[in-house]
Amino acid sequence: MSEYRFTVEAEQENERLDKYLSSLLAECSRNYIQKLIKEGAVTVNEKPVKASSLLHMEDEVSIIVPQPVLPEIQPQAIPLDIIYEDDNLIVINKPKNMVVHPAAGHFDNTLVNAVMYHCGDHLSGINGVMRPGIVHRIDKDTTGLLVICKNDTCHNDIAMQLKEHSIQRTYHAIVTGVLKESAGTIDQPIGRHPGERKKMSINQKNGKSAITHYQVLERFSQYTYIRCNLETGRTHQIRVHMASLGHPLLGDELYGKKSNRFRTDGQALHAKTLGFVHPATKKPVMFDSPLPEYFEQILTTLRNV
Repeated sequence: MSEYRFTVEAEQENERLDKYLSSLLAECSRNYIQKLIKEGAVTVNEKPVKASSLLHMEDEVSIIVPQPVLPEIQPQAIPLDIIYEDDNLIVINKPKNMVVHPAAGHFDNTLVNAVMYHCGDHLSGINGVMRPGIVHRIDKDTTGLLVICKNDTCHNDIAMQLKEHSIQRTYHAIVTGVLKESAGTIDQPIGRHPGERKKMSINQKNGKSAITHYQVLERFSQYTYIRCNLETGRTHQIRVHMASLGHPLLGDELYGKKSNRFRTDGQALHAKTLGFVHPATKKPVMFDSPLPEYFEQILTTLRNV
């Protein structure tokens, strides 16, 4: 189990206890925190309280979070679009609506379940039983390239390249509105949104460095087709950065409009190219993936308007 202690600051005065804790503990849902409060795992100034209790500046809040019981992840015979494979790694073109690794609410039909079936025991174990082989990830509704590591040596090498920002990652996206500039760089730190647990945001105080280079590929009357090169790889980086310009991604219900005429079922974002130095050969490799069918159909429709 883990115990956390917090001191309420002035800007959090009169905030509900459950809301306050859910904003600080991203891994815990508000419902789960309410459950812990009912079970007596939360105290304010060493006294049990209700979830609806309003906090005051300098209150001392303590919460004990039990160690989660990890489910046994099962291999599943799910088809994979394999771009490249050798004894050290595998590069996969992930489809839309597939979660990369198991988590609450998604313990099967993930990319990890599929890779476990394909690779057997030949996956790195550095990220634990829930994320075997996983060194980086993309969102459920984002399509495109991921590298999966088959051993810890390969995993450590790719992780270091990610840390040093030497991996080349190019994404294609369709954003709402018409971008005026033909190219640009967004250099804005990204951190957890202070009020909404599932969102990230531009966060000058607590965010981490995030840099996105974008280039316009094609303009339409109400949309723009762009290419983005990532210098860093923060959660939701392209989605947050483009929304900060007033041009959220088409279909992005979290950072843009709740509905769109194309019914994209999530953001129009594709991880198109991936380049890195191969951990075994020490030679540069570059992989490319075609745009998914739905993405091509949107572009065709926009070009014919």
